[in-house]
Amino acid sequence: MSVIPVEPFLMSDCVLKVAADDFAAHCSKVELVPSSSVVNWGGLKSSAQFSFPTKAKWACGIDYAQDWTTDGSLSRYLHDHEGESVDAEFVPKNGGPSVLATLIITPGSIGGALDGVATASVSLGVSGKPEFVDA
Repeated sequence: MSVIPVEPFLMSDCVLKVAADDFAAHCSKVELVPSSSVVNWGGLKSSAQFSFPTKAKWACGIDYAQDWTTDGSLSRYLHDHEGESVDAEFVPKNGGPSVLATLIITPGSIGGALDGVATASVSLGVSGKPEFVDA
């Protein structure tokens, strides 16, 4: 058995390109999240028990600061491009591998609590499975 080294990293200098624009400065979180389940079936014999994993479906969770005054801001981009599929690149550690995905755009919320930074969270659909590309 091999001992595989681990290199944890601090999320602090990322890239998030959606179409041609880098929105990393707008975001406090980007997370590609898989979800899958197991389908079970059982027959009337104790030996007739089966489990089948489903293929993972992916979503891209983004937390960001709302900005409605800057042309081209992430807030406006999500609002203006609702329902579109766009290519995106996420680099969790600048200089490291990229993750490529096709995102399905969903708009975020508008407004927030008094005396606080207006933020929003979206969960964007992902077409297919994200792909790693080495730096």
